[in-house]
Amino acid sequence: MTTFAGIDAGLDADERVIVETAAAFAAKRLAPFALEWDESNHFPVAELREAAQLGMGAIYCSEDVGGSGLRRLDGVRIFAQLAYADPAVASFLSIHNMCAWMVDAYGTDEQRAHWVPRLAAFDTIASYCLTEPGAGSDAAALATRAERVGDDYVLTGVKQFISGAGSSDLYVIMARTGGAGPKGISTFLVEKDLPGLSFGAQEHKMGWHAQPTAQVILDEVRVPATALLGGEEGLGFGIAMNGLNGGRLNIAASSLGGAQAAFEKAAKYVASRRAFGAALVDEPTIRFTLAEMATALQTSKLMLEYAATALDNDAPDKVDQCAMAKRYVTDSCFTVADQALQLHGGYGYLSEYGIEKIVRDLRVHRILEGTNEIMRVVLGRSIASRFRES
Repeated sequence: MTTFAGIDAGLDADERVIVETAAAFAAKRLAPFALEWDESNHFPVAELREAAQLGMGAIYCSEDVGGSGLRRLDGVRIFAQLAYADPAVASFLSIHNMCAWMVDAYGTDEQRAHWVPRLAAFDTIASYCLTEPGAGSDAAALATRAERVGDDYVLTGVKQFISGAGSSDLYVIMARTGGAGPKGISTFLVEKDLPGLSFGAQEHKMGWHAQPTAQVILDEVRVPATALLGGEEGLGFGIAMNGLNGGRLNIAASSLGGAQAAFEKAAKYVASRRAFGAALVDEPTIRFTLAEMATALQTSKLMLEYAATALDNDAPDKVDQCAMAKRYVTDSCFTVADQALQLHGGYGYLSEYGIEKIVRDLRVHRILEGTNEIMRVVLGRSIASRFRES
């Protein structure tokens, strides 16, 4: 069974089962089809539903409503294994899990009981809807509105770059119920087939071809007041940001998995390829590059697992740790994938080798769930505040 080099170190029996189950599923049901899905823009719903049957649809949601009841640490290990086979598919499942957790963590008893079992089974597919055409990194400036009309809310606005748009069944939508700024934002659970809900054309993307991406357009979409997540206005920005803490770890884990696959492909290639009378791997500069790549993977893994543990333990610096891990891991692992392509020479540029797909898929990880520039803003603000207080 293919798993990460070193990822098994220190795992107890239960942890080992979780990692090996994810690795075996990915090797059998994702890896053989990844290039085909990328070329055909196929969204593998059936395979994702199979993953859900193994407990990957609501990984860190409560067991009392059908979740798997695992830790964030287990989650990042699972997503890394899935991304070893296909980063695009792993990344979508990570977004779905983020939505499921938001419903579980903030929903009313009725919302949790209704939605989480469906999300856990992947019978209901969920999309996270925060970004807008005019409000990307500045999420607190979002313009989508939700007006209270009797016992309902009426939503109007546009969400941009939404993974799963048009295919998902449930849209977790942040909309403005109050004044300007983060305190005026609420979160709504909007079902797919409601009148006034439509979707833009599918985006033609550099990577992530195995998952759909489009605008979500709300034209006076009427939802019952029971669709307000948590049953209270003004909580939406906090819900969205807390969801992103875990989302950032999962996207970083998907970078780690993809980069590990690229590294192993490159190491095998240079070990078998000969030039100037010797194997490429015997060239010192090649070995130095492999050493740097291996070090980047190891430091990424350690940082990611440390941040996941901080989130599991509700540590005071959990936001900083998640932002730091997201920034470092997605940057470093993209570099590893790019170096893997370089080590393949011209062959790395050919789709059949699978390296250029990994590079394309990992590139967007440095942008979504908060750009890496925003991660630096988060960390810089925290550092300035800490030292100013001291």
